[in-house]
Amino acid sequence: MSVSNTFFKLINNSIKFNFFLLTKLPSAFFCGVRVQYADEKKCVVTVPYKWLSQNPFKSTYFACLSMAAEMSTGILAMAHLYKRNPAVSMLVLNINGNFIKKATGKTTFTCTDGLVIQQTIEAAMFDGQSKTVTTKSAGCNENGEVIAIFEITWGFKAKQQ
Repeated sequence: MSVSNTFFKLINNSIKFNFFLLTKLPSAFFCGVRVQYADEKKCVVTVPYKWLSQNPFKSTYFACLSMAAEMSTGILAMAHLYKRNPAVSMLVLNINGNFIKKATGKTTFTCTDGLVIQQTIEAAMFDGQSKTVTTKSAGCNENGEVIAIFEITWGFKAKQQ
C-alpha cells in the first residue's frame, strides 16, 4: 500500500479522524467540520449550521466556513507530505474568502487541487527552496448553490536533514 493510500485510510476512518480533530483541532471538531471524502486529487469537507457554528444573523459563522475550506486544502497537502523524507514543512501564508450567499444549512467545501499541491511539494524538495501554491475551495449548500469561494495560499519548504 502506498504512503498516500495509508494516509487516506486514516483520514477516511471517522473514529481515528475525529480523535485527531478532537486532540489537534478542537474548534473544528466541536463546530462539526468533517471530511466526507479524500483522495490524492480531491477533498470534500462539510460544516453544518448549528449552535456551535452560528453567528447572530442565523447563518454559519465565517470562521467555521473558513475552517472547512482550509481543511479541504490542508488535507490534500498533508496527504502529499505524509512520511516524506526529508520532511517538508507547510504553512498557510494567505487566505481570501468571497462570501456569495448566506450559509443556513450544511455547507460542503470541495478542493480539487491535489495534483498541483503535490507538484509544488516535489519542487520544494527538488531544489530545497520555499515554494507556494494558491489553492481554491468552493463551498456549496445542499441545493448545490455556491455559498463561498476561498483561496488559500500554502508555503512548503523541505527541512534540512
